[in-house]
Amino acid sequence: MSQSPVSAQSQEQRVQEFVAGFQALRAEVRKVIVGHDDVINHVLTGLFAGGHVLLEGVPGLGKTLLIKTLAESLELSFSRIQFTPDLMPGDIMGTNMIVEDEAGRKHFQFQRGPIFAHILLADEVNRATPKTQSALLEGMQEGAVTVSGTANPLPLPFFVLATQNPIEMEGTYPLPEAQLDRFLLKLRVQYPALADLTEIIDRTTQVREVSVSRVMTGPRVMTFRELVREVPIAAHVRDLAATIVLASHPQWERAPEATRRFVRYGASPRGAQAIVLGAKVRALSEGRYNVSIEDLRAMALPALRHRIILNFEGEAEGVDVDRLVAQIIEAAENLSTTEKEVFLR
Repeated sequence: MSQSPVSAQSQEQRVQEFVAGFQALRAEVRKVIVGHDDVINHVLTGLFAGGHVLLEGVPGLGKTLLIKTLAESLELSFSRIQFTPDLMPGDIMGTNMIVEDEAGRKHFQFQRGPIFAHILLADEVNRATPKTQSALLEGMQEGAVTVSGTANPLPLPFFVLATQNPIEMEGTYPLPEAQLDRFLLKLRVQYPALADLTEIIDRTTQVREVSVSRVMTGPRVMTFRELVREVPIAAHVRDLAATIVLASHPQWERAPEATRRFVRYGASPRGAQAIVLGAKVRALSEGRYNVSIEDLRAMALPALRHRIILNFEGEAEGVDVDRLVAQIIEAAENLSTTEKEVFLR
């Protein structure tokens, strides 16, 4: 049954509203951040897809500034946690404190930690111990934290943006695989090009104030998240997303040679969800109400690079995960429909 002209017009209007909102938010961030266009687009993708984003890069590339600028562009509460080796889980979630009322009676009262914010910046998250890192797990997945047996819901929208230094740097702890899997996307922040670096110098060494406007509310973000999930995806496009994820598993019959040789564990089903949700946001941001193969290609790398665990041979040979993901995508696209399997052995 075809859509009525009224519903089609309403749908087109909603798509255009999304495009306008996406572009307005991106424009505010670009007032402060020079370059990193792909990183900005993917951070906004995580926001509207309803997932969390991990940014990796050496210190000084503007990761924290990008996140703070995004928070200033939204009418939402914001918290920042600076992760250090002595940070404890209670410093993130909060704790029960003994308080005394006017009558002198003492009782426990829950004091909320910084995780109770719409936007949470977990700065240098891999400088804390794994025990503290794991304190984010429940909140990222369930939208609530449990303290003393009581579940405390987090505000909506809840969006975690974490930064980390490359694990080769001194004083870092690798993030647990379970926590990495909670991040919708992992982005690598690269060193700026010459033109961008000169622009950064001009902006930051002169008397030049930049005012960032709040261009979007929390309810608006939630409305856009609902729209993202309504975007249809054709069966062959959906099947390609599933095939890409299956092709990352060395035990799959049709896995490419690179996967069988270098991969210990492939991406979880969350990887397929991340590719599809990210592709839907990308389609909407370009004014389309359908997901294309190109959308999948664009989102597969940030959705999978942190979900593929190399084996000993892959680690020993210094295999680049980004290049490996590109080979997996190419192999998945080359599989014919009759060759695709729908189960793991």
